[in-house]
Amino acid sequence: MQNAKTTGLVWFRNDLRVRDQKSLSQAIAAHDRVIAVYHLPEHWLQPTQWGFKKMEGFRAAFLLQTLAQLQKDLAKLNISLWVKVGRLGALLKELQETYNATAIYGQKEWTQEELDDNALIPAGIEKHWSYDQFLFHPNDIPMQVADVPEIFTMFRKKCEKHVSVRLALPVPSPMPKENLLTSVPELPTLSSLGYENITEDKRTAIPFEGGEQAAWGRLEKYFWNTNQLSYYKKTRNGLLGKKYSSKFSLWLAFGSISPVSIYHEVKKYEKEVTKNDSTYWLIFELIWRDYFKYISKKHGNAIFKLGGLLQKDYTWKTNQKYVQQWIDGATPEPFVNANMRELALTGFMSNRGRQNVASFFAKEWHLDWRIGAAYFEAMLIDYDIHSNYGNWMYNAGVGNDPRDRKFNVAWQAERYDPSNKYQKTWLQTTLF
Repeated sequence: MQNAKTTGLVWFRNDLRVRDQKSLSQAIAAHDRVIAVYHLPEHWLQPTQWGFKKMEGFRAAFLLQTLAQLQKDLAKLNISLWVKVGRLGALLKELQETYNATAIYGQKEWTQEELDDNALIPAGIEKHWSYDQFLFHPNDIPMQVADVPEIFTMFRKKCEKHVSVRLALPVPSPMPKENLLTSVPELPTLSSLGYENITEDKRTAIPFEGGEQAAWGRLEKYFWNTNQLSYYKKTRNGLLGKKYSSKFSLWLAFGSISPVSIYHEVKKYEKEVTKNDSTYWLIFELIWRDYFKYISKKHGNAIFKLGGLLQKDYTWKTNQKYVQQWIDGATPEPFVNANMRELALTGFMSNRGRQNVASFFAKEWHLDWRIGAAYFEAMLIDYDIHSNYGNWMYNAGVGNDPRDRKFNVAWQAERYDPSNKYQKTWLQTTLF
C-alpha cells in the first residue's frame, strides 16, 4: 500500500475487461484509490490522408457498447470509469491535480500513435506497462524480438515446443465502496461523436454486442452449449451466418476477452469434450494473431510503409476511380463485390473474403495497399492494427509470405461459394 490517498490510474486501451487484466490487478494491489480511464482520441473521428475516418460508425457503436459494459463491471469493483474524448494530457493532468494521481497502469504499446499518446502523460505520474495482449508472453518466448523468424511456421513451432501459456488472472476483489467517484463524465453517444445511428442488417454474420459479458456468452455457446468448437476447422472458411467460425476476433480486438483466457478454455474443452484438429486450429489462429504482433514489434513503423517489411519496389497506383469501385462493390469480380458490400453494410467480412478482396486490390489492380488497409481500419469492427497491416502486407507481397501469392478470385468463389448463395445474398444490394 502506498501513502494514503495516492491514486493509481488504470488506462484502458484495447484491454477492455476486468478478467485477466494485469494493469487493473496491479493498481488495486498498489493503491488505496483507483480510477479507470478511457481516452478516445479526436483524430479517430477525423478523415485521414486516405479520406476515411480512423473509426467509422460500426466500430464506434461496438466500442460504446463495450465501454458501457466495462463501466458496469468496474462499478461492481467500486471503480469509476472516466471516459474522455480528446486532449489526453489535459485529462491526466486534471486527475493528477484533483485526485493526487501518482501512477498510471496500462497495456504495453509500441506502435507510433500509441507511443505519441504515452508522451502526453504528465511529469510526476509513474508509468507501469504490462504486456497483456499476447498469447505467448514476450518474456517467455525462446528468442529475442529482434530474432523473431520472418516465416510463421518457424515461430509457431518454436513457441509450441518451448512456451507454456501463463494462467489467466481472476477478476480482482472489489475496492471499498468509497473508492467510487461522486460523478464522472457521461459516456459519449454515437450522435455526440458525429455518427449516424447504426441499424443492424438482418443478413449480418455478427448479431452480437460489444463487451466482456457478450464475449464470454459467445464462448459459452460456441464451446459448451453447442460444441461448435469441435467443428471449427471445417466451418472457419464459411461466409454466411453467425455459426461459421468463432467470431472471437470481435472481442479480441477490443480486449474484452484475452487470448490466454480463450486458450485455457480450449484446453478445458479438450479434456472434457474432445481434442481434435478443430480445437488445435483455434489455438493455431491465436498464434497467428500473436505472430503479427511480434512482427509489428520487431519491424516498428515499417508495417505502415509502402515497401513493407521486404522494401520491395513495386509500381503502385492510387486511381481513385478504382478505389471507389472496390469500396462500392462495383468491380468486375462478383465475389469481391459481395464481400465489399457486406463490409459496408455490417462492418464485418469473413477471413476468406478479406484475403480475396485484399489480393484483388493489391495484385489485380495494383493499388497502393495502404489505402485498402486504411479502409479496413475504418470499417472493420474487429480491426486490430497488427493483424490488419500484417495481413495486408502479406497479401500485397511485401510482408511475411515467401510465396508472394495472388488469389484466383473466380476459383476461390467457386470453391467457397459453389452455389452462389453468399454472392446472391449480398449482390442484391447496391450502395450507390
